[in-house]
Amino acid sequence: MSTNLEAVINPLIAGCDEGFIPDELHVTKNPGVSEQFDDITAMMERVVIEYGGDAPELFVTQLEEETDFHGIVDHFRAPIARVQEEGGTTAVDVTPGRKFMSAIAFQAGIQFEADHVYYLYVSNNQFYGRLYPDVPRPVAEFFDFQEVF
Repeated sequence: MSTNLEAVINPLIAGCDEGFIPDELHVTKNPGVSEQFDDITAMMERVVIEYGGDAPELFVTQLEEETDFHGIVDHFRAPIARVQEEGGTTAVDVTPGRKFMSAIAFQAGIQFEADHVYYLYVSNNQFYGRLYPDVPRPVAEFFDFQEVF
């Protein structure tokens, strides 16, 4: 999670554009994102619905401290394992959040074999703060690290 709505919403939109429309959303909540949390998760739900999905089930991992490294790892491990056992498809987005959270998300996605490990790279900071449909495609690259490696 991030306090920046676009950092969370834009990779979700890009993933939906690529055909990954989630039926579950797993997000972390810590004191640093409390004020924006409801707005961001409501927008995430709206994006999924607009792409033709049903309202996704929202799972929230409450972190008392943003440096709860074990809690962050468990946030990824448990749902990836469950969805894999059920025969579903998983994606981890490493775009939003603090650097250490993104690093943990990346490692967890690769280590626990998520089907997709997404990162949205916007190469021109002139377009930060804009929603994905308003970002010119030449400055936006959507990577799936499971395809890169």
